[in-house]
Amino acid sequence: MLRWSGKQCVLRLSVMMLVTLVAKTAIAERPNILFIFSDDHAIKAISAYGGPLADVAPTPNIDQLAREGAVFLNSFCANSICGPSRATILTGKHSHKNGFMRNGNNFDPNQWTVAKTLQAGGYNTAVIGKWHLRSKPIGFDHWEILPGQGSYYNPVFIQSDGSQKRFEGYATDLTTDKAIAWLDQRDVTKPFFLMCQHKAPHRTFAPALRHLGSLDDVEIPEPDSLFDDYSDRSGTLSSNEMEIDRHFDWAYDAKVRKDERGDVKLPAPDRYGTPEYNRMNAEQKQVWDTHFSPRNQEFLADLAAGELSHEEIVRWKYRRYMRNYLATVKAVDENVGRMLKYLDDNGLAENTIVIYSSDQGFFLGEHGWYDKRWMFEESFRMPFLIRWPGVIQEGSAPTELIQNIDYAPTFLEVAGLDIPGEIQGDSLVPILKGGTPNWRKSLYYAYYELGEHAVPQHFGVRTDRHKLIFFPLTNEWNLFDLETDPGEMRSVYDQQDYQQVRAEMSAEFSRLREQFDAPPFPSN
Repeated sequence: MLRWSGKQCVLRLSVMMLVTLVAKTAIAERPNILFIFSDDHAIKAISAYGGPLADVAPTPNIDQLAREGAVFLNSFCANSICGPSRATILTGKHSHKNGFMRNGNNFDPNQWTVAKTLQAGGYNTAVIGKWHLRSKPIGFDHWEILPGQGSYYNPVFIQSDGSQKRFEGYATDLTTDKAIAWLDQRDVTKPFFLMCQHKAPHRTFAPALRHLGSLDDVEIPEPDSLFDDYSDRSGTLSSNEMEIDRHFDWAYDAKVRKDERGDVKLPAPDRYGTPEYNRMNAEQKQVWDTHFSPRNQEFLADLAAGELSHEEIVRWKYRRYMRNYLATVKAVDENVGRMLKYLDDNGLAENTIVIYSSDQGFFLGEHGWYDKRWMFEESFRMPFLIRWPGVIQEGSAPTELIQNIDYAPTFLEVAGLDIPGEIQGDSLVPILKGGTPNWRKSLYYAYYELGEHAVPQHFGVRTDRHKLIFFPLTNEWNLFDLETDPGEMRSVYDQQDYQQVRAEMSAEFSRLREQFDAPPFPSN
């Protein structure tokens, strides 16, 4: 039997304490990860990305991440729709591999996710806000999520115990309130991984009441393609159902309620009501009515008098859309600022990686549209801004082609954890550290929804200059030269001088489908 002397016991105890201290120090030195996520935030509505809206509707707090870190100029989604993008981020896999190909699917909570590995690896984990995966969050020590899409005003949050509770206020503010409350009560002996996920600025583009009218006095520039006729591209474009002209709903989207129109008849569509308005209390409704009612009455009077042409009506709807959308973004930006201030005030900023992103891009009138889904740039692109003090060169703007399959492996490498071989993305850490990795030269895209907004399933590949899209149900191919045609107004697939590019892009498309083990195309 081995016996220990008093000195040996003291020595052994000291060694054990030292080992424990080193282990705790190693855990403490791993950076916290704050992932701030929004829904449908187009890069053109983030002033750090520049463009005609930068001066009209600046986003100073999100821009702070760009100044103090990096703004990725070529960040893309793998499937431009809410739930599938979130599933891709959690799994590091394309939609066909994680099983969440469409919003109507159920996310398999038993599969591998980055949250589970971070939690098992010593991180205190939480997700608060929009979840939209039709499942219970797994791998999180704490969660409070919106049911489905959630509501902007006085929203319900599902609690970790499964109960549902309604909270008075605005969803963007409340999500941040809850995120800060969790940070205040978390296990401070562990680094944290917090997913703070906003509903905004998702349709129906309902601003915080304090921001109503905040953009009424500015000129909203129109995109050149607002009245796109969809010629020279796939015939499926003209049958879409996401046009500001033909599909922007008067009550639901334009905020012209049926009960305030009198005898004025509005052209279609007019299918929906005003669910957000109906959730308000009397005081909130008064603020809403004070803003919208006189403006609506002025528009209705002009319409009844026959003073508005068809194009003028479209332009009115466009301005109403953009003012509400950009005003909705204002609260997101303010709440990013609240989170950054919390980190500063609590001595957490230096050891916390902060990321701002959104599940996909969004059309802000380009091609006459207001939704997403398509592989066209406005929808395909997603914002990615990141601050990592002491690691990322401040004010940098990487140009590498990145995708949301890359988030999970990035989180793992940051945390010093192994990256499973099943992950299809690549860690961004080499780029963040300023290296020159042998980075990918192309991206694969797949959209699987079954005709919502009449957008067909389509698949494609993008390089730094060209984009090839296949529409299997109509057996059409479109090829775009993004250098000469950044607005993607004309397919060059059948042009003779692009036959070499067409062959190279087709080969790359096939290579990526094989690499990612993509399923067969749907039959027509």
